Amino acid sequence: MKKAYVVGTADTKGPELQFVRDLLGDAGVSTVLVNVGTKGGEQYADIPAAEVAACHPDGPAAVFVNDRGRAVIEMSRALTEFVTARDDLGGIIGLGGSGGSGIVAPAMQALPIGVPKVLVSTLASGDVSAYVGASDVNMFHPVTDVSGLNRVSRRLLGNAAHALAGMMRFKVPQVEDDKPALVLSMFGVTTPAVQAMTTRLTDDFDCLVFHATGSGGRCMEQIIDQGGVTGVLDITTTEVCDLLVGGFLSAGEDRLGAMARMKLPFVGSCGALDMVNFWGPETVPAEFKGRKFYHHNAQVTLMRTTAEECARIGAWIGRKLNACEGPVRFLLPLRGVSALDIEGGDFHDPEADAALFQALRDTVRQTDLRRLVELDLHINDDAFASAAVTHFKEIYTTGGT
Repeated sequence: MKKAYVVGTADTKGPELQFVRDLLGDAGVSTVLVNVGTKGGEQYADIPAAEVAACHPDGPAAVFVNDRGRAVIEMSRALTEFVTARDDLGGIIGLGGSGGSGIVAPAMQALPIGVPKVLVSTLASGDVSAYVGASDVNMFHPVTDVSGLNRVSRRLLGNAAHALAGMMRFKVPQVEDDKPALVLSMFGVTTPAVQAMTTRLTDDFDCLVFHATGSGGRCMEQIIDQGGVTGVLDITTTEVCDLLVGGFLSAGEDRLGAMARMKLPFVGSCGALDMVNFWGPETVPAEFKGRKFYHHNAQVTLMRTTAEECARIGAWIGRKLNACEGPVRFLLPLRGVSALDIEGGDFHDPEADAALFQALRDTVRQTDLRRLVELDLHINDDAFASAAVTHFKEIYTTGGT
């Protein structure tokens, strides 16, 4: 029987962990309470901290050190090894402040997508990207600190416990996963293109569409690295702009890395390479004063990339494409790369687009397997979607030769 692992520092949060464990038990879920505290609390635990620490690659002595920051880091490494080796883990819930969250979150991230994960953290109302990563961790904000049981904490810890119980007890309807899986990248300004592609592909493929918001790109690359994906239509590579120019939605230096590692049939394009993302106008760095902006909504501000920036972006993508050993077709939509980059649009800038395309031409080493394809179309034209699907099916069936 799969069990719910209730994880936290029992030396400081023993009663709270016990409360959550008891609620899960009352809901019909078997539990294991795991202590990751280094200062006691074993009376609450089914698995003592020493047993977790023993899973550390360098042994328990690496965990039990007289330095709180280092102990948190090393206990997290030990917990990751511990949970990924358990064959009875059906779900996991963690409670913590900054230290406890720092211990539990990496272990949750290491578990497969789909395993229920709930993290009750006092940091849940801020930037949670470090705690969620490219995983499906569900973060709950406890409102009060996780310090004692009271009229607020009982209700909110109870909600979190019952959420995990529901995830574990109630099954998602299963469908036959007999169609090969594809991953696609999309942004609001490339939605027409990607939706037209999925319409053409959905009869033959299971289309997994990722929102190119930094975390979306990382999730897409992680799914590719895990295997089981048969092809990629990475039409929206906008996260590279944020990486190189300093926006808020970067997917990191490894963007496009999984495609090279897995050697999959890969059709890509320049979707939304005309923009860098910031939050509200007040978050735009002073160095960009005077640039061309578009206020997407009250929370998101877009900045048009310049010709110089587009040249750097094109060269960076080109070097990534050169590392791909599988079949590659990278499409250049010569009439515009987003819904804003169209004649009369706010980000229409033929000079910047020309710099982008020329940098790709200058950088990509074209072969029979790796080719740039220039299309006298806008990225959201239906004919562009049709061309992308045609190129994908060609390299999917022939291997690009």
